[in-house]
Amino acid sequence: MDISPLLDEKLDEAMYMQLYRYFKEEIQSARIPAATRLPSIRQLSIHLQVSKTTVLMAYQQLLAEGYIESRERSGYYVVQLEADSLAASDSAEKQNDSQQEQEGNRILYDFFMSGIDLDHFPFDVWRKCYQQSMQLEEKDLLFYGDNQGETGLREAICQYLYQSRGVNCSAEQIVIGPSTYALVQSLCQLLELERKDVAVEDPCYPRVRDVFNRLGFRLVPIPLESDGISLERLQESNAEVVYITPSHQYPLGMVMPVAKRLKLLAWAAERDALVIEDDYDGEFRYRGKPIPSLQGLDRNGNVIYVGTFSKSLMPAIRISYMVVPQRLLGRYRSGLITYDQTASRLHQRALELFMQSGEWERHIRRMRTLYHKKHAAMLQAIRTHMGERVIITGQDAGLHLVLEVKSKESADTLVNVAEAHGVKVYSTEPMWHERKEGMRPLLLLGFGGLPLAHIEPGIELLNRAWTPYYEK
Repeated sequence: MDISPLLDEKLDEAMYMQLYRYFKEEIQSARIPAATRLPSIRQLSIHLQVSKTTVLMAYQQLLAEGYIESRERSGYYVVQLEADSLAASDSAEKQNDSQQEQEGNRILYDFFMSGIDLDHFPFDVWRKCYQQSMQLEEKDLLFYGDNQGETGLREAICQYLYQSRGVNCSAEQIVIGPSTYALVQSLCQLLELERKDVAVEDPCYPRVRDVFNRLGFRLVPIPLESDGISLERLQESNAEVVYITPSHQYPLGMVMPVAKRLKLLAWAAERDALVIEDDYDGEFRYRGKPIPSLQGLDRNGNVIYVGTFSKSLMPAIRISYMVVPQRLLGRYRSGLITYDQTASRLHQRALELFMQSGEWERHIRRMRTLYHKKHAAMLQAIRTHMGERVIITGQDAGLHLVLEVKSKESADTLVNVAEAHGVKVYSTEPMWHERKEGMRPLLLLGFGGLPLAHIEPGIELLNRAWTPYYEK
């Protein structure tokens, strides 16, 4: 153990007494707990730059007063004091009470909206890809790398986006970062100072909204319609940048149809505005035909496409990406040329190998099938147990549903009631900028991370918890 007592040779008190008092106070206050082995006399004398006699006399005084004991061929150890025993007993009792309380209120079913299914993750394949990235011939990955991200991964992402989402881009347009909000933050630094009005959906993803706020942009909340953002209200605003989640609006879940997408692009072309398209879980769609991305429909270079692997693969690798329009690429490179790469090169290389092997596409196909089953089970369970007492929205895509609960209670109250019964659900309250008065509570229920067998009992328990709070 390392200790740092303040020993002063100028004091009238002997050095060994100063050291003795230090140990005594530390032992009495339990900062040095019982059964701790103290440094040997030789080690402590070298560490403190004092004589061995000073340390020996301090230890002998501690021995005489019963604070430490000497064990043959082992050293000096702190003994269990009576006060320590009482404190330990009291602590154990409190810990036991706390544990019983936690067990009484433990979460049995967590409908986390950003959860993913870990039981079907291809750990063995991913481990091989990561191990390959750590081989000797890959040692250059230990340096900083291209500030836009690994070229091989950007090429793989480019090919995938074209095939799955209709995104038209080259690898040079892709920028890799650790998260969506980190990429948006770097993007904001490229926007002209006069572009101060940024339109956002209301409600919207709060982390990105906070990025705009912190960087001094004026937020213009635009209300939502049944098919997405209100274009009429957007047209009335002075915004020249709009952040949008058209393929699965976050958090309410509506999907913007092609006709409205074309109108949004016409607005952007007319105003020379920028559209930030966040396609955070576009891989998972359960109804209707696939709708191409806004970026794929754009012919004027007004759309910045943002995506992530957090939902489709795993959050832990911290890899997201954005597609910068060709007309902004030069400005991006000159403006952020001094920025180093912000995502792990080793994880990028492993992901590149994962995609090149074909395992990525196989994984996505498996997850689509699995999440489709969970999605259907969730809908059936809600209809069976809750019936007319809730309205389901946002059920066409993604990994979460939205419940409009027919209750006079607030969303936060219903969240607390559910948690007290062992069910975790999530409120949309923090995601609103200007919430309308008199709206019913809206709750988010994710199904991605729950085992299929837990969905129905979780909904059944949730319904029992909310039964006293439904409208009569």
